[in-house]
Amino acid sequence: MKYLSTRGNSPSRSFTEILLAGLAPDGGLYLPEIYPRITRSELTEWRPLSYPALASRVLGKFIGDMPSDDLKQLLDRTYTASVYCNGRAGSDAGEIAPLRTLEPGLHLLELSNGPTLAFKDMAMQLLGNLFEYVLDKGHAELNILGATSGDTGSSAEYAMRGKRGIRVFMLSPQGKMSRFQTAQMFSLQDANIFNIAVQGVFDDCQDIVKAVSNDHAFKDQFKIGTVNSINWARVAAQVVYYFKGYFAATRSNDEQADFSVPSGNFGNICAGHIARMMGLPIRRLILATNENDVLDEFFRTGLYRPRATTQTFQTSSPSMDISKASNFERFVFDLVGRDAATMRELWGRVDSGGAFDLSQSTHFARIADYGFVSGTSSHADRLATIRRSWEQYGVMIDTHTADGLKVGLEHRQPGAPLVCLETALPVKFEETIREALGREPERPAGLTGIEDLPQRFEVMPADARAVKDFIAGHAT
Repeated sequence: MKYLSTRGNSPSRSFTEILLAGLAPDGGLYLPEIYPRITRSELTEWRPLSYPALASRVLGKFIGDMPSDDLKQLLDRTYTASVYCNGRAGSDAGEIAPLRTLEPGLHLLELSNGPTLAFKDMAMQLLGNLFEYVLDKGHAELNILGATSGDTGSSAEYAMRGKRGIRVFMLSPQGKMSRFQTAQMFSLQDANIFNIAVQGVFDDCQDIVKAVSNDHAFKDQFKIGTVNSINWARVAAQVVYYFKGYFAATRSNDEQADFSVPSGNFGNICAGHIARMMGLPIRRLILATNENDVLDEFFRTGLYRPRATTQTFQTSSPSMDISKASNFERFVFDLVGRDAATMRELWGRVDSGGAFDLSQSTHFARIADYGFVSGTSSHADRLATIRRSWEQYGVMIDTHTADGLKVGLEHRQPGAPLVCLETALPVKFEETIREALGREPERPAGLTGIEDLPQRFEVMPADARAVKDFIAGHAT
């Protein structure tokens, strides 16, 4: 399996060659040259497998330059009940990514039972082990640069803390995450973890990561890698739970399923797109945005119009307060027939602060072929959905999952089960839960008073040069 860049000006490379790199040298994102296709007999064989065994089959399709026994050992070590089953009420404490049925044909896929209580753990814990494996083989070191709007940062830091040869420099928008999310990151005292609070919004943080990644001399000198979902391994690992959710929600491979996904940086739903391209019987992918509705506007109209950072709303589902979703480039690459020249033209406009409109193109006419529909959710909507889930099903959900459930129900149709992807536990957004329900969310053991712990972080302007200087001063 080889990987190419969406921009078309970088050589094809293997999985382990792109693992530490993040962006391609030409500024594009890596994708497989050809999506592997799953046969009907493989679907039948995979249906009863445990999560680590299923991950071994799915990821084995994408990783061609690692011994299969080594990959299996990594997956067995990563996907264990001790890491992914926090034993919350109503969950199967022995199952990874359990499916919770709300009513016949309506389900939540629980992805937030990991160490940081967010779905990002499903891929990030594996990424940490993959990084350590490759670095040990090459006797190398890595300085990870990442950006977070809420959950990616803590998930990455918990996955990388204490790992040999790895340092993490995590950017977050100052004052724009929940108190719990902020405390999860800033309270870590590990010597290899560096938190940087950027005076701006998430898009500023993401732009800095891309600017540093595109400075090839700096990137090579300081061995810069990424953990954001621009890293292909993150997306590949997330493909696995679509198979898990599909098998749990259906009885046979003759059935189709719909998946509703809260979309921030488009990595979560991009993994569903890839699973569908592989042949998993997904009928529709339902994309949910919050008030920052750039992606919903595109799927409704064909116009992709990222907002200026000053126009990005701060909402009660803050991990989705994103205007320029990085992984959207991967989907558009497929949508335009993998035409790299078209991609360079379109993203040339985006990178210069502009927009593009595909509404009159034959490409946009094929949106339905990829199964995408979309919708938005407001603060009032998510409060109402949190109340509905609690009163009707006795299930407390977080604000992002509420966005996904609200939009999913709007698009629900007979003929296929609807699987809504849970993205975080409610405790991460206590203020909104109190507003919606008038009660405190359950807090897992060991996290009481986390907001009162000492915090360690640096405040910086939204300036790539300042971040580079900080990395240079702490990267050895």
